[in-house]
Amino acid sequence: MDWIPIVFVTFKVLVLGTGMFFAVKWHYDQGKKGKRPERELRTVLRGAAKVAAIFLVLLLVLGFVTFTLVRKLGMEY
Repeated sequence: MDWIPIVFVTFKVLVLGTGMFFAVKWHYDQGKKGKRPERELRTVLRGAAKVAAIFLVLLLVLGFVTFTLVRKLGMEY
């Protein structure tokens, strides 16, 4: 197996995960500074976890649909 896709996918996951963490943290900190009522970090993290869970479920559904379509069209080798 070629090692380049493994390295690039791992790097991409790390970079995007770090970026999402700091984006959520920055928006949380901005919310504390503003005149909006303070929301707890727990609420923000719960919302982020729900979005991540929905994304993973949709990703699994897409993978299953793709796999099923490939098998029905006879494109497996």
